[in-house]
Amino acid sequence: MGQLTGGDPSLLRRINSAVVLRALRAAGSPTLTDLTRVTGLSRPTVEGVVEGLIATGLVVEADAEEGARRQGRPARRFRFRAEAGHLLGIEIGSHRVAVLLSGLDGRVIGAGTKEVAETASADERLERVRTAVAELLRRAGIPRDSLRAVGVGSPGIVEADGTVRLGTALPGWTGLPLGERLRRSFRCPVQVENDANAAAVAEHWKGAAQETDDIVFVMAGLSPGAGSLIGGRLHRGFGGAAGEIGALHLLGREVTPERLLSTTGEPLHPLDEPAVAEVFAMAKRGDARAVAAVDRFLQRLVHDVAALVLAMDPELVVLGGWAAGLDGVLGPLRQELERYCLRPPRVALSLLGEAAVATGALRLALDHVEEELFAVEKTVTARRR
Repeated sequence: MGQLTGGDPSLLRRINSAVVLRALRAAGSPTLTDLTRVTGLSRPTVEGVVEGLIATGLVVEADAEEGARRQGRPARRFRFRAEAGHLLGIEIGSHRVAVLLSGLDGRVIGAGTKEVAETASADERLERVRTAVAELLRRAGIPRDSLRAVGVGSPGIVEADGTVRLGTALPGWTGLPLGERLRRSFRCPVQVENDANAAAVAEHWKGAAQETDDIVFVMAGLSPGAGSLIGGRLHRGFGGAAGEIGALHLLGREVTPERLLSTTGEPLHPLDEPAVAEVFAMAKRGDARAVAAVDRFLQRLVHDVAALVLAMDPELVVLGGWAAGLDGVLGPLRQELERYCLRPPRVALSLLGEAAVATGALRLALDHVEEELFAVEKTVTARRR
């Protein structure tokens, strides 16, 4: 950043404002004395910054405590106005869309889902998104113009502008300008991310990886994907295709995952999650063909994950997607990684389950807002354009 001089007054004000605002958001309802102590700024500087933040609507004077009222005039207290704007986190999946709503502090205040057919067109799927959002905002009593940012988690390789460069999981998804389409609906910044990447961010924020900065999140399925954080920052790769382990079977392997998990000789449909769950349930009941199918599939999954682990050396692998909650997946994965990897990572199931993608998408929106509020720092999900 360099040394600040008298020629940098606007930058200095911005830094002071960011420091005070961050302290306010973290502290509840501090006094000016509290803020002076926490930030290390002078009292006149803090007082001037707070008054400026009140003028923007981001800060308000808090109610005095009742006990203090009885003892005399209390010190003025202030709080961050999380209700000054709202954020959305959206998951767009093969069978449903899910939406989370929060204030500017990222605390969820509403949620909604809508079922959608796996064969639905891109237009139909986006219409389900709009319907789910409209119903959620109506139930929460939040006006649409209160939205400050929207995060979206979607299958596929996603470019920086939100275009899906390749998306075979959903009809009509390849080449879809998803970010552009959604910005027309919301008229606020829209951040689009691959679903496994979004889930990795979510687990680091609120899930199984909160204390870990080097992680791999595996979205288990017949077309598995992975998202990863290196040093606490999301790793997308040069073109956004990092973690596409579902394509590893192309490296000389003729048998696809949907054939490996089949008990009939006919391949499963990659999006038929109930059929996949039934194979695992049959294996748990002792069906010999299902046991063999699950063993074959897990061996392939282990090889795919091991390739990432050997390349990245993460501290933790988090398993999510439909495999989260299915008995028998975690143990074999852990054992096989110990066989293949030079330094086996810890392995855990997702703590967020089916909420992981939408939660990560909400974090994307929150990161965008924080970039504006605290511009002197970079966020976990900031991406190069």
